[in-house]
Amino acid sequence: MSGQPPRICVVGSSNIDLISKVPRLPKLGETMIGHSFHLGYGGKGANQAVMAAKLGAQVTMVTRLGRDVFGEGTLRNYREQGIDTSHVLFDESLFSGVAPIFVDDSAHNFIVIVPGANMGLSPADAQAARALITAADILICQLEIPIETTFEALRIAKAGGVRTILNPAPAAPLPDELLRLADICAPNETETELLTGLPAGSPQEAEAAARRLLERGPGAVILTLGERGALLVDRDGVAEHVPAVPVEPVDPTGAGDAFIGSLAVFLGEGWPLRDALRRANAVAALSVTRIGTQISFPQRAAADAFLAQHGL
Repeated sequence: MSGQPPRICVVGSSNIDLISKVPRLPKLGETMIGHSFHLGYGGKGANQAVMAAKLGAQVTMVTRLGRDVFGEGTLRNYREQGIDTSHVLFDESLFSGVAPIFVDDSAHNFIVIVPGANMGLSPADAQAARALITAADILICQLEIPIETTFEALRIAKAGGVRTILNPAPAAPLPDELLRLADICAPNETETELLTGLPAGSPQEAEAAARRLLERGPGAVILTLGERGALLVDRDGVAEHVPAVPVEPVDPTGAGDAFIGSLAVFLGEGWPLRDALRRANAVAALSVTRIGTQISFPQRAAADAFLAQHGL
């Protein structure tokens, strides 16, 4: 493995997570008393950047914040995590993105995202970050910003020979041209169903849906399956299921982002894709043993100890 910390660039979203623990998910029109409340820094892009930084990568974030208390706090959080904020921009007209999250006693959740300033991140902002994108080992993108901005960032990376990971979340109709720019496309089951129109509930269905998505252009598809692990389908034509590392779940919020951020780091360190996937799978499992999103992500020493414990 390379001795240098991998360079990861994330072009994506920043949100404030407003997390309420509740006995069960409420019914329509119901008022419920919750157990506890937590305010945390989130957004898929931000979470993936922080996970990569906690594992020791050199991380650059390209994002847009509102000129408000949430935006100022988010900028401070990035700096505290050691993330390059030279392309963390402020929007003077849009509020910072927020995400109210409800987590029940069975560790099920639902999330509402109000993107705010994230939708002000433009292709021109991606172009302005061209030097940082092309200097990276890995570019990570998602869909919580305008799709044309994700498109531009992926184009810049591919032109510069940078490996690309697309987390197509939240799921939206995507042109094949965008998928062809992704070396790795990593959706969950729900996103895969929405992208392909095929069910992904059983192992056989998941493999068929992943293959359908692969036909549309990405170099490989990693379908994350939550407590069932992950499924890799690549151009070699072999599907490989990687089971989850068994843990006692407390809060699944952010586990997918922990997976993406750590996958980027392990790939940037030179691990083969299958090994990087297994290691990222374990880091994601470790993250669900604590409540919260970024605060649940392990530092490198804890991640390495957990990986060693499971022979990874």
